[in-house]
Amino acid sequence: MDFIFIIGTVGATLTTISQLPQLLKVWQTKHTKDLSLSTYSVLAIGVALWIVYGLLLHEPPIYIANIITEIFVLSILAFKIKYG
Repeated sequence: MDFIFIIGTVGATLTTISQLPQLLKVWQTKHTKDLSLSTYSVLAIGVALWIVYGLLLHEPPIYIANIITEIFVLSILAFKIKYG
């Protein structure tokens, strides 16, 4: 593994797990009033584009991390829509 791959993998991992505390909190409390629907909607679109970008470049750290991030973001978005 080269240094650039390691940097990309670490960065992708950190940005992916950054969504996990929010997802767990929303799941436990069912409270989404303070979350912005528009922010999470735009984030979901942006992450989807990162997935496409990673796939086009054949870069697993980009597309794998963003697939996981998209699952987290769409889950938070679904909770936001369900619980308002």
